[in-house]
Amino acid sequence: MMNKMVVANLVHRPIRSLISVVAIALEVTLILLIVGLSLGMLNDSRQRQAGIGADVIVMPPGSSYIVGVTGTPMPIKVGNILEKLPHVAEVAPVVTSISTAGAIEMIDGIDLNSYEKLSGPFQYLSGGPFTSPNDALVDDLFAKAHHVKVGDTTEILNNPFRICGIVEAGKGARKFIQIGVMQDLIGAQGKASIFFLKLDSPSNADAVVDEIKHVPYMERYVAASMAYYLSMMTPTNYPGLSIFINVVIGISIVIGFIVIFQAMYTAVHERTREIGILKSLGASKLYIINAILRETVLLALGGIIVGILFSLAARLGIAQRFPTLRVIISGHWILRATIIAIVGAILGGLYPAFKAAQKDPIDALAYE
Repeated sequence: MMNKMVVANLVHRPIRSLISVVAIALEVTLILLIVGLSLGMLNDSRQRQAGIGADVIVMPPGSSYIVGVTGTPMPIKVGNILEKLPHVAEVAPVVTSISTAGAIEMIDGIDLNSYEKLSGPFQYLSGGPFTSPNDALVDDLFAKAHHVKVGDTTEILNNPFRICGIVEAGKGARKFIQIGVMQDLIGAQGKASIFFLKLDSPSNADAVVDEIKHVPYMERYVAASMAYYLSMMTPTNYPGLSIFINVVIGISIVIGFIVIFQAMYTAVHERTREIGILKSLGASKLYIINAILRETVLLALGGIIVGILFSLAARLGIAQRFPTLRVIISGHWILRATIIAIVGAILGGLYPAFKAAQKDPIDALAYE
């Protein structure tokens, strides 16, 4: 009986109910898409770094475990020291640069020969390796997103480069140029941002890291096994990312709370006589509170379902329109968004529910 009454009350006010459902859907979508985009970009970066195939990474003193954010570039001669260490099979110097022209992206200047020895040659989908200083390699996702092909020109650090090859994504940056060209562009001749080391066995990574720390003048250099380096690429280790996610969640809760509070408060005000009739028939305060909160939860569930469906549809749209962006919508975050939306809705409905329960039946029946 109560459930029928709850549904009837919602259907009787379709516009208000629809607005509440849409607001809750917006709350859920905000959480799933923004958090999913943040985690997707982080996970994509981690996978591309793993695809490089290195076993140990060496960066300058004061470097961060965030890709592309390093301290003062190292002398490239450091590579000569590293390649003499036990278990080191290959050393690949890389010069990285962050471009903010249009979108934030990382460009790698590489020595193609040593870089390909880390995990094997690039898989060329079209074109081939560098043949001139103004050549660049791009991955297939970048090519798809920007509608470019071999022979087209792309701008890198305010300079035009001819796309000589399109490679499969997943081996570091999305754009590659020759290391000497990169050094000239950023004024870092004879320098490197990162050294990637390939070992005779990944199991020797910790031993090599310890050896590097005992090399004279390299005590302050940041060296880590690739496994440890990748494990550090989490939201808690990225400055501001966890705070950003918490702010998004907080805003979402406020949205749900305000909308449900307004909807249920107005509904209680409009149904004063109805509440008086229920109380005169013997309905207890708990019964009234239960009825109001059931309406609240039903609105929240409707909004959650719509929000999840919209988020999944938006993820597909983003993947088609922006191939380089990834949105991760996991079961874990769907559950969290569901709980957040329900809790926010219940908090918004509590005061109107208690206000309804406190109404005097005599005054309510006399209400005009």
